[in-house]
Amino acid sequence: MPDLTDRTSLRTPLCDLLGCDLPIVLAGMGGVSHWELAAAVANAGGYGILGMVRETPALITEEVTALKYATHRPFAVNVIPSATEARLLDAQIGCCLDLGVPAFSFFWDVMPEVIARVKRAGCLVLHQVGTVEAARAAMDAGADVIIAQGVEAGGHVHGRTPVFDLTRRILDAVTVPVVASGGLGTGADLAAALSMGAAGIHCGTAFLATEESFAHPYHKARVVEAGGQDTVLTDVFVLNWPKGAAVRVIDNSVTKALNGALLGYDPDTLPREAIAWDGDQPRLRFSTDSPLRTTTGDLEAMALYAGRGAGAINRVVPAAARIESMVAEADRILSDTATNPREVAT
Repeated sequence: MPDLTDRTSLRTPLCDLLGCDLPIVLAGMGGVSHWELAAAVANAGGYGILGMVRETPALITEEVTALKYATHRPFAVNVIPSATEARLLDAQIGCCLDLGVPAFSFFWDVMPEVIARVKRAGCLVLHQVGTVEAARAAMDAGADVIIAQGVEAGGHVHGRTPVFDLTRRILDAVTVPVVASGGLGTGADLAAALSMGAAGIHCGTAFLATEESFAHPYHKARVVEAGGQDTVLTDVFVLNWPKGAAVRVIDNSVTKALNGALLGYDPDTLPREAIAWDGDQPRLRFSTDSPLRTTTGDLEAMALYAGRGAGAINRVVPAAARIESMVAEADRILSDTATNPREVAT
């Protein structure tokens, strides 16, 4: 496989800040972005993020230890402060600091006190947001990188603005590097983001459908089969999250049964029915849990997260191969643009 780390044409200040070679950031997908995937992305030149949302300090210790063994490259740990019980969040962050984690990725509501705590410890902070107001608040609280999440994103979606529109607005509003996120996972997406001034792209679905991802093979297969039009934005998969927390998923039996009424569900009124299991841990219908390697049961009725860029994912490959394809395409587009100047499509 070609050495991707010498693609200086794609290098941005984000790479210098994070210590990676390519401006491609792995989304810290809860349950999916475990050490194997984060290491594969990092070793291919991108930036790895461990998805440790609501995980125990014991698991975080296992994952960080394994990741450090698998790669010498910097990485971040993703947690979601506003959606995590306070004592668990405190234990998670304390564990990460004890382990020497160099950076954190946060999402959802901006909690300045949490950002301040990890900044005092010398850590970098990447904060994913869905609005310009949240981007300003995160920067003011000390975030080093803003991830602008468009409505096209898979998984939990905070804002309702198309990715490149939001990225443009945030670029005008902040002075730190801005990374575009939301249905992005091709070289054309990377070229478009860099051409508009973004420092890189943040990818979830493109890396969920890789060999190293901890997603269940069924979930990966559904992503490969799906097109962007097969995804829906709904808040019916809301157990374990606050009311109104919408997600983008592949349309399935649960969402089809809603007959188009995709939004407006209250977790307090939804039934608790176990439909799948991870070991002895039940997974409930309408929960935010997605099927993992360890999951058994009715996988089709679970939250099958995918962004609107799923149509560009036509097979499951190693993460390094996905990055190689993205880099080669972006390099070609940007080289052609330099030779024959024209606007890169966004």
